[in-house]
Amino acid sequence: MERLMPISIKSAWLNLQRNSRRSTLSILIIAVVVFALCCIGGFGLYTYQSLMKETAMSIGHITLSQPNYFAQEEEIPLDNGLSDYSMIGKTLVSIPGIHAILPRIEFNGLISNGRKSTIYMGTGIDPQEFAIKGEFLAMKSGKPLSPKRDDPAAKDDPEVMLGANLAQNLKVTVGDVVTLLSTTTDGVLNAMDFKVQSIFSTGVPDLDKRQLYINIAAAQALLATHKVSTLSVYLFETPQTPVLQKQIEAKLHTLKLAEPVIATPWQKLAVFYDGVKNLYNRIFAIMGGVMALVVFAALFNSMTMSVTERTREIGTLAALGTYPQEIIRGFLLEAGLMAMCGAMVGGGLSAALALLLTVVDIRMPPAPGRTESYPLHIYFSAELFISVALAVAIICFVVAWFAARKGVKKPIIEALIYA
Repeated sequence: MERLMPISIKSAWLNLQRNSRRSTLSILIIAVVVFALCCIGGFGLYTYQSLMKETAMSIGHITLSQPNYFAQEEEIPLDNGLSDYSMIGKTLVSIPGIHAILPRIEFNGLISNGRKSTIYMGTGIDPQEFAIKGEFLAMKSGKPLSPKRDDPAAKDDPEVMLGANLAQNLKVTVGDVVTLLSTTTDGVLNAMDFKVQSIFSTGVPDLDKRQLYINIAAAQALLATHKVSTLSVYLFETPQTPVLQKQIEAKLHTLKLAEPVIATPWQKLAVFYDGVKNLYNRIFAIMGGVMALVVFAALFNSMTMSVTERTREIGTLAALGTYPQEIIRGFLLEAGLMAMCGAMVGGGLSAALALLLTVVDIRMPPAPGRTESYPLHIYFSAELFISVALAVAIICFVVAWFAARKGVKKPIIEALIYA
């Protein structure tokens, strides 16, 4: 192996071993920096992926609505609703890459147990959402809405899912009957009785105080309408959102609809996701800057001491006809070897920690405004590791160049008699 190693690299490696303690310390500093940045970046990537999945699955990868739905408040319920949602869904579901297209109705009003009333925020959904999204709600008791559509005209007590704090406030449990009161699209009040099918928690106490879900057909009957608020388009792959959005918009232009329809990607509706991503990016940038200064200061001290100790050697090489660029290149190789060793150690430790956290269940405390803890995971990204390793290597080269340049500028006679 040593025979295959170029003489310049072998010489640089032997020079590092002259003061093994100092070289080891420099490598450990680089390893700690690479490990810290990879772990911080990996946690950020995990957070981005989790929030992206949570946001996209909660509202849909693409939301179809009227242009004014998100821009202005409705004077009456479903004033900006979709009436041709059934035709839109049947037309677009054939596009490859689309998993499902499900309607939603957003409404509000009063809920009563017969003795006490309070405000609620209701959502009419297709029960298929529970199969499409998976466990996006933590069920405290009961079961999700029935997979088949309810027919309020033929069933006395349609089903309702209540938030945990809302159910506690009303003192109702699974099997009890509550009354929902809301304003219809004609501007009159309407009330219907619902049987409590389940009690759930979103993990956000403020939502659990008001949130409830009913079947889409029951919501239309309560509001006396045939419209829906939006259509949520769920995709098989989140990265395909921009491509499929263009295809959906092209299809919509070919349809003769009663009202204009626009397609809004999940990114434009994910205010919390953008806020968290911007915050983490700034934290990562600040941490990266601080770590870069630590590496620069530590290595500059180490390389300066190394150059100072080898002043006579540098003078001897110069006297023998070695060019200054060749001497500087030797120090650059030493810095490169230190950067490579430190990066490999730091990257290996971060990869091992990422693997360990997939086996060991370590829980993070609930985020502000939430009640549910979440598992700690770190993604090991090859792209992130390469970026960090290259940044550290550049810092090492810059430090070595400054330190070696100062040494080779010393006159040969002065360098030879240096003590």
